[in-house]
Amino acid sequence: MNDLWQSIESTLTQYSLVTAFALVGAIVWLSYAASKRVTRGLMHGSAIAILIGLLLAYVGGIVTGGKKGIADIEFLAGIGLMGGAMLRDFAIVATAFGVRLDEFVKTGISGVVSLLVGVLASFFIGAMIAYAFGYRDAVSMTTIGGGAATYIVGPVTGTALGASSEVIALSVAAGLVKSMLVMIATPIVGKWIGLDNPRSALIFGGLMGTTSGVAGGLAATDEKLVPYGAMTATFYTGLGCLLGPSVVFVVFRSVFGS
Repeated sequence: MNDLWQSIESTLTQYSLVTAFALVGAIVWLSYAASKRVTRGLMHGSAIAILIGLLLAYVGGIVTGGKKGIADIEFLAGIGLMGGAMLRDFAIVATAFGVRLDEFVKTGISGVVSLLVGVLASFFIGAMIAYAFGYRDAVSMTTIGGGAATYIVGPVTGTALGASSEVIALSVAAGLVKSMLVMIATPIVGKWIGLDNPRSALIFGGLMGTTSGVAGGLAATDEKLVPYGAMTATFYTGLGCLLGPSVVFVVFRSVFGS
């Protein structure tokens, strides 16, 4: 029996990226099945999949004592590549390619304003929460504020400003919580806020920003709206990465000191 497991483990390790795709595929399948049969669509499958991923990362860290979660298990090392920046950014850009630019142009000034308001409001709210919990320096406040924007903006901002690994981890956690909340809340409040056309989806994506949260939430509301929300959410991420380590940091430093 041991020889059989060693043979299987050796094969899984040799093709670790394929193993990662198979594992993630199985998790996504189970998550969407649970979403449909257990929550009746109120909690999107993506949100359930993220919860499972976080749980597995925790278990992996406890079992191995490492720093990469479940990717520290040798035959699951491919998850580290699959979940890396390259495939993440490819997925974001690929989703945004489904949009029609003429619909984006129709948003006019409201689309631009939604982006600016969404990014700056997230930085401000995140920074105020950080301040309330004792993080009073501009670097930490800006990094955690970036995490409140998205879990991509936080690490990018923190790395650029030289934030500690603890603060960067907090920014990622803040972004993940926001992403899950947006996924869960969007189908619930979608009809109340008029989220039923491309223009409103573009503005919504600009205000919320978290691409995964917006895409998951819109998929549970109306799949046809996903590319529009994802497009402005992608712009949101880029704008946050630009403004965070520069304009926002300078403002916070001038107000709260170094």
